[in-house]
Amino acid sequence: MENYLALLAEKSELEYRLSKQSAEITHASLQEEEIRTLHQNVRKLKHDMKNHMMVLASYLNSNDIEAAKAYTSEILDKLNAMHSYIETGNSLLNHILNEKLELARGLGISVQAEIETLSFASMRSIDFSALLTNLLDNAIEASQKEDNPELRIRIAAERGYHTIRVKNRITASVLAENPELISSKNEKDLHGFGIPQIKEIVDNYSGMYDFYEEDGFFCVGVFIPQ
Repeated sequence: MENYLALLAEKSELEYRLSKQSAEITHASLQEEEIRTLHQNVRKLKHDMKNHMMVLASYLNSNDIEAAKAYTSEILDKLNAMHSYIETGNSLLNHILNEKLELARGLGISVQAEIETLSFASMRSIDFSALLTNLLDNAIEASQKEDNPELRIRIAAERGYHTIRVKNRITASVLAENPELISSKNEKDLHGFGIPQIKEIVDNYSGMYDFYEEDGFFCVGVFIPQ
């Protein structure tokens, strides 16, 4: 019986390691594809830039200043649409952040991100992925009903914790209408979506969470012990 239990424990450990390694390989492949796409877009922009300069020179030579201004504005819009790839040293974190931030920007949401290089080594990949994805999805979904949507993300080490702070701008208090953040199909309750899973994951790692509002933002803070 002792040998059986030892073998069973070893089998479970090996299965966990295999699952973790498979997840890391998958995310590394996704990261590689994202970087490849970014490089392709940069090369295309460089190739097009020569033509853009020729068009601008043509407008300026003909003294058509308004056309030159309009064309310059179009070029700047294209440049602003291209965002640098976020590299954190954590392939899973890279993938989730780049995917979700690209989605947010595509929806017209202004994004500010302050990201430190953290491993979140104490967390299983599947739990970390579910946690960060829920935090970002909640904020992105809720931002879509705002006239001037803005999303702020900070991932950093603070006082012995790996912290994730996600803030999205609001025009009316969410907690005043839904203090328990109970999810439903009503649009006003979008902030409640995924909250039970966020709390459960954080509790499983003896962490802490905080939901609050300040300076016109709905804020979520998650703290995982290092």
